[in-house]
Amino acid sequence: MRRIAVVVNPIAGMGGRVGLKGTDGKVAEARERGAEQRAPERAREAVAALAAVGRDIEVLTYGEPMGESVVRTAGFDPTVVGEPADPDATTGEDTRAAVRAFVDRAADCILFVGGDGTAVDVAETLDELDAETPMLGVPAGVKVYSSVFGVSPRAAGRIAATFSETEPAEVNDIDEDAFRGGEVVTELRAVATVPVADQRQSAKQLGGGTVETLAEGVAESVEDGVTYVLGPGSTVGAIKERLGFEGTTLGVDVWRDGEVVARDAAESDILAALGDRNVIVVSPIGGQGFVFGRGNQQLSPAVIARCDIEVVASRRKLDGLGTLRVDSGDPDIDAELAGWIQVRVGRYERRLVEVQA
Repeated sequence: MRRIAVVVNPIAGMGGRVGLKGTDGKVAEARERGAEQRAPERAREAVAALAAVGRDIEVLTYGEPMGESVVRTAGFDPTVVGEPADPDATTGEDTRAAVRAFVDRAADCILFVGGDGTAVDVAETLDELDAETPMLGVPAGVKVYSSVFGVSPRAAGRIAATFSETEPAEVNDIDEDAFRGGEVVTELRAVATVPVADQRQSAKQLGGGTVETLAEGVAESVEDGVTYVLGPGSTVGAIKERLGFEGTTLGVDVWRDGEVVARDAAESDILAALGDRNVIVVSPIGGQGFVFGRGNQQLSPAVIARCDIEVVASRRKLDGLGTLRVDSGDPDIDAELAGWIQVRVGRYERRLVEVQA
């Protein structure tokens, strides 16, 4: 019998769609902006997949809101190993306490729901305990750059139920204050034991190739009356510069008819700025290939549903990617986006690339 431990960081990802680029130290502000919890639904998807695929599985979990109800909803009768100190204000220490309890009960894998900050809490606790327990992340945070996550919640659940081998993987985290200021400052925080699986994401690679001609091509193709929703990253940043404004490097800007309509926009700002014709311009994350669902949660299913999609990338970036991926949070939207698309790689050139949900 396989013993899977499930722990949920319920506040993970709350800052994404409201434009905060992270939730660390920003929970109150996220709630003031109308943020809703994202992690519980991601957890439900993962545990449902675990239940559908797994056989002879025993589940350990933590008290509400850190996993118990999600696990019971999936049909498991879990062993609840503890409770958060304050259910209305969970912290990283609650996650660490859960991990210690899971190790005491000889968990075969810790399936955690959160982002890179949660991954650090799990990995550092395992390291402190000198435990080789495999860990696997269900992506729910704004920052999901480490290579310890499944490519989607469902993939993570399937992997936890079926993996047979493990390997080391990096846990990285980003300084959120620097990130909000437009600078990516990463730090290797731990090396964790994780399941071997094709459906586990790669670590994010920073940097990219020359994109000047690509940016010129996009700028030359803009049309009057069309609203352009310009995603984060250096590639789209070059397009913003070509359009004549200094954009938000790690945020989303909205541009129409030569003017910035919304800068560093949250989901609500983007929806308010959309017109009759709208185009999202977005570049996949280097090394991972995610077009939606990593670092750009402002581009929510509601936004995507009202826009055409223009994916842009340097040739060098695409050369390092077998396929592109989407994890928008809406399986129907992801299914619509899946398939073969034309990615702009130059002023006129495009490359046919497969998108997987």
